Amino acid sequence: MSNIKSYLSETVEEMRDKVSWPSYSELQNSSVLVLIGSLMFALVVGAIDFVFDGSLEWFYNQF
Repeated sequence: MSNIKSYLSETVEEMRDKVSWPSYSELQNSSVLVLIGSLMFALVVGAIDFVFDGSLEWFYNQF
């Protein structure tokens, strides 16, 4: 049981004293970058899906 208490105490200490947390503006900038990257990725995947769907539909209509 003392191992668990020690682990939890060290975890709290590390999170409080040793972790460098980003500032609010850095957090906002990172969030905007993630949002833009996710939207770009979704658009690329959507475009690929649209092209494959059209190609397969054309191919299957040939028979």
